[in-house]
Amino acid sequence: MTSKEVIVQGINIRYQNLNTEDYICLTDIAKAKNPQHSGIVLSHWLRNYSTIQYLGLWETLNNPNFNVTEFGNIKNNSGENSFVLTAQEWIEKTNAIGIVSRSGRYGGTYAHRDIAFKFASWISVEFELYLIKEFQRLKVQEQQALEWSAKRELAKVNYRIHTDAIKENIVPTLTEEQLKYVYADEADLLNVALFGKTAAEWRKENPMLKGNIRDYATVEQLLVIANMESYNAILIEQGVPQADRLRQLNNMARSQLRVLEQIDTSRLLDDKAD
Repeated sequence: MTSKEVIVQGINIRYQNLNTEDYICLTDIAKAKNPQHSGIVLSHWLRNYSTIQYLGLWETLNNPNFNVTEFGNIKNNSGENSFVLTAQEWIEKTNAIGIVSRSGRYGGTYAHRDIAFKFASWISVEFELYLIKEFQRLKVQEQQALEWSAKRELAKVNYRIHTDAIKENIVPTLTEEQLKYVYADEADLLNVALFGKTAAEWRKENPMLKGNIRDYATVEQLLVIANMESYNAILIEQGVPQADRLRQLNNMARSQLRVLEQIDTSRLLDDKAD
């Protein structure tokens, strides 16, 4: 698992993804109560009867291999003054999956976010609220980045369809040197239709930026260029001259971007109305 971090009230709290679920570091959350003895804080929380009840319910709902018998024994003993329970003992005795323990320099005790938020509320209701809000904000950012990446990959796939159409319908009449030029020319045809400039012109205007013009496109522009690549492949197969294709693709780009902008504006107005 790769660790990421969220900062809550000045405390760096790690979280990881395990089997598509988010697990947040309880060890880090405990630092909000006692930075030097986070392990003791976690141990005190685990010995509470209400904590055991909650953990048992969570495992019952989410873990088909949960050891209910051993859970019953732990719950019965949790009311005694001498009762002590560590995260590792809970995991080993009950086959729990809601809490995981990682050893090593960057290790710690992690818990499914349902459990982590419960622990945070025990630390402080205020801290719990800030943790939930900050975590939700980061998950929205991650989702937006995922959508951008997915649409970028879609553009790459469509580009392959696009170049294959060029190869099958234009290449036979060209030399190898001309072939390289045509690929670049057709790619720039789309750049000009959407961005109003070629890749070379963009690089000249932005010498300090890495990558290419499409790496700095908006999600809406990436979606439009993916559609343009598919449509250009069809136009090439139909033998439409490049000048005519440029006009059609430019009209298509302006029309689709206008629709996407109207959709965004509508959502903004709906949000304000709510």
